[in-house]
Amino acid sequence: MSHSAACRPPLTVLLATPRGFCAGVDRAIQIVERAIQKYGAPVYVRHEIVHNRHVVERLKTLGAVFVEELSECPTDRPVVFSAHGVPKSAPAEAKARKMLYLDATCPLVSKVHVEAGRHFEAGREILLIGHAGHPEVVGTLGQLPDGAVTLIETVEDARAFTPRDPANLAFITQTTLSVDDTAEVVAALRDRFPAIAASHKEDICYATTNRQEAVKAVAARSDVLMVLGIANSSNSVRLAEVGRRAGGEAYLIDDAEGLDLAWLAGAAVVGVTAGASAPEVLVQGVIERLAQSFEVSIEEIDAARETVIFKLPKVLVS
Repeated sequence: MSHSAACRPPLTVLLATPRGFCAGVDRAIQIVERAIQKYGAPVYVRHEIVHNRHVVERLKTLGAVFVEELSECPTDRPVVFSAHGVPKSAPAEAKARKMLYLDATCPLVSKVHVEAGRHFEAGREILLIGHAGHPEVVGTLGQLPDGAVTLIETVEDARAFTPRDPANLAFITQTTLSVDDTAEVVAALRDRFPAIAASHKEDICYATTNRQEAVKAVAARSDVLMVLGIANSSNSVRLAEVGRRAGGEAYLIDDAEGLDLAWLAGAAVVGVTAGASAPEVLVQGVIERLAQSFEVSIEEIDAARETVIFKLPKVLVS
């Protein structure tokens, strides 16, 4: 039997704003697109440019080739470093091999690299709050000599850490962490080491912070929350966690195909957001999928307005 409009139950979709692409992701994707326009295909990219399968697949069709290591790249084609940042060894190797490289590292990640260097020059022992193995963490650790930075993942790590000199410590953080979880780790560090130095400004970036605030507002009013993002996207995983902490059921899905309508049994209000590397077309896809089964009404929940834009490398603008 065909569902007439009368049969479809009503469903309110609360759209979190801001959601989706941040300025750093937008810039990184543009760098790959413009490099392909300027130099032709293939253009190599070291690591996924941003953590989203849909973005990566689209760039592959344009002529991007994704590799994990620089050694997989020929020397006669351009290579782009991903938005997450790279250890210092990457540009050094590219220079040694006389490669043309374009750095799509987010400027807010580069800012953390600068802070790390500043603390190191000042002779401080550095703690990096972040997730082991995430490319941003690998890149930040790789700014300084081995042993200069210690990774702290949890409050337990913060409590167990033994510094060389408690009066000479600093901490920096990954840009895509949970604001609330990080505050707990920082509180544990400050409790033990009141003199610990911090960055001039919060390392967790504006986009991560804004998306988490928007999710709290949406989750508070939703029966179920859908976060569009890939499981290896740190900021997307954090959005789902923040939603759960705000009291809601939250699901991280790649796209509309990952949506299980059984999750919506008895739901009247569904919140939808997207991580900083998830394209808006995926959000629209979820709304279309919901509209097949429900009488959907959409409400945008406004948090911060984002006006940040980062400049492209000069070589691509000419």
